[in-house]
Amino acid sequence: MTQLFQIHPDNPQKRLIAQASECLKGGGVVVYPTESGYALGCHLGDKKALDRIRAIRQLDDKHNFTLMCKDLSEIAAYARVDNDMYRLLKQHTPGPYTFILQATKDVPRRLLHPKRKAIGIRVSENNICHALLAEFDEPLISTTLIMPGEDMPMTDPYDIRDTLSSQVDLVIDGGFCGFEPTSVINLTDDQVEVIRRGAGDVSAFEY
Repeated sequence: MTQLFQIHPDNPQKRLIAQASECLKGGGVVVYPTESGYALGCHLGDKKALDRIRAIRQLDDKHNFTLMCKDLSEIAAYARVDNDMYRLLKQHTPGPYTFILQATKDVPRRLLHPKRKAIGIRVSENNICHALLAEFDEPLISTTLIMPGEDMPMTDPYDIRDTLSSQVDLVIDGGFCGFEPTSVINLTDDQVEVIRRGAGDVSAFEY
C-alpha cells in the first residue's frame, strides 16, 4: 500500500522527512513536490527504481532525467562548471530552472544524453524538496509526474496515490505546487541557449 505523508509546505516535519529519506535509501520511488509541480524521484544508483519510473511514465532509454540537487556544492560532483557558469548558476538557484551541463564520470551512463554526454541539473526552492534532499544528502533522479498520453502533470496528491497505488512507495502531499514547467537552459559547448521557456525568467540568458 502506497503511503501518503502530509508535510507542511513551510515547516516540513523532520520526522516525516526522515521517513521519506529512509524510503528512498531502501529503493523506494517517491512522489514529491517541487515549485513546478509534483515529480517522481529515486536514488541515483538504483537501477530497479529508475526502471519503475520509466514504466510509470512509459519512457524509453533516450529520455533525459534530471538530477535534483540540494545546492550548488553537489552540482560540481556531477557536472563540469567553470567560474562563469558557477556565477550564473548562483544567481538563478534555487529556482524553477533546469540547467543542461556537461556531465562528469560520476554520472551513470544510463542517465546521460547519448550524444552530448550531458545531464540536466536542478536546485529547487520548494521547502519540502529542499528538506528531503538535505536529509537524504544525495541528489535524486527526477522527472515530472506526467502520465502517458497527458500534457499536464498531476496536481492532487490523493489522485496520485489512487492512480499509482501499486507503482510508488510514497506520495508526499505538499499542497498545490503549480504545474508550469521549469525553464531549460543549455550551458554545454561554451554556449548559453534557452531550450524551453517556463516558470523561470529567461531574460538573463538571452543575449
